[in-house]
Amino acid sequence: QVQLVESGGGLVQPGGSLRLSCAASESRFSFNVMAWYRQALGKEREMVAILSSVGSTRYADSVKGRFTISGDAAKKTVYLQMNTLKPEDTAVYFCYGLLSGNVYWGQGTQVTVSS
Repeated sequence: QVQLVESGGGLVQPGGSLRLSCAASESRFSFNVMAWYRQALGKEREMVAILSSVGSTRYADSVKGRFTISGDAAKKTVYLQMNTLKPEDTAVYFCYGLLSGNVYWGQGTQVTVSS
């Protein structure tokens, strides 16, 4: 059973930074794609950042230049470094993994940006 467990969420002031971590029970290179999604209250879940097994990345326009997705194969972990956070970044952030055609989700971690 593949499991994805997120950590690192919390409360931060506007302009601050947070780093989210997603620990996978399988090596990152077993996944075709790993990604971060987020869902704000009353809104649909949206893609934030994608990391492919060959290392290519893609970002939502709203986070380009502020967020960075990266992976550590040895630690089986994917990170999301979030800088210059804005109140509109407030959401539950979910880790996503695509493995052999199967989709896996973490349980989510809350990020709140507020003064």
